[in-house]
Formats: sequence, C-alpha cells, structure tokens
Amino acid sequence: MPLETATLAGGCFWCLEAVYDQVIGVKDVVSGYTGGHVANPTYERVCSGKTGHAEAVQITFDPEQISYRELLEIFFSIHDPTTLNRQGADVGTQYRSAIFYHSEEQRQIAEQLVRELTEQKVFRDPIVTEIVPATTFYPAEDYHQEYFARNPYQPYCQFVVAPKVAKFQKLFAHRVVRANGNISQT
Repeated sequence: MPLETATLAGGCFWCLEAVYDQVIGVKDVVSGYTGGHVANPTYERVCSGKTGHAEAVQITFDPEQISYRELLEIFFSIHDPTTLNRQGADVGTQYRSAIFYHSEEQRQIAEQLVRELTEQKVFRDPIVTEIVPATTFYPAEDYHQEYFARNPYQPYCQFVVAPKVAKFQKLFAHRVVRANGNISQT
C-alpha cells in the first residue's frame, strides 16, 4: 500500500511536528505553511497574518501502520480545536485549527470525527477546526524543521511544546516510537 499524506494546522507547527515525529507509522513530518494566497511565503510574512497561510505540518504516513482517523484523533488531543485563530498565547489566523484534506475519503473521515466529538461533548465549546481542501504546501525555513528535537531547552519548547508531547505519550502510549526507532512497550 502506498504512503499517504495528511496536512494539519493546530497552532505552532513546532508542537505538531514534535508529536508526529514520535508516531508509529509516520515516515516524515515537515513544518510549513498552507492555506493562504501568497506564493513562497516566509516565516516573517506568515507571522504578519497577511498571507492567509496557517503554520501547518505535512505528514507522510503508512496507512497499514496508522490510519488517517488515528492521526486526527491525536491532532484533536494535542491542541484546542475550539479557539478561533488562537492556540494559547499564539494569536492570529496563522495559528488556526485546520484539516487540509487530500481526498474525499479524508474529508469524510474528518467530518465524521468532528461530528462524533461534538455529539460526545468532548469539548465544552464548539469545534471551529476548518476542514478544507489541501492547497500548495510550502516547507518552512530549515531552522524550523525538527525545532523541538534541536532546541529542547528553549523556553517555548519547555513550556509549550514539551507538555503537548508528554500528553501525547500518555494518551497514545501504544503509538509512540522510542528514540531508537523501536515501538514503545508501555
């Protein structure tokens, strides 16, 4: 079965990348920008909020090892899908919650999961996650790639990224790849 692609935005891309780098079945995670109207955006331009792009990650995964739905279940557990254009102290459309689907099947899976989470009242407030077609994805500058892995002691990483990684590791222990690449036995 060929590899598939998922593109997700849930606030700062460093958080999403740090989590998905540890997921069994994920082959690659690239931080970048998508969903806007400016070609070849830079971090500075995206941060201005004037490009329409969201900070996002593009995930290449093996659907025989992890399903698209499971990737989305992780997504909804590691960010707040109920805050419009905001994640914590990060405010602006570039920090919006969005699922950029690559196929009709992905759209249906995303919409079904949002319906289920809403019916189950998993979140106190309504889910505002956009579910929109994938557009051109622009990889972020090199210094943004693997940011958490390279800068674990940077304050933002310690206080924002690390807790999200820890939450993922606790909730999805059966999905964690250990540092040596083996499957976690927890």
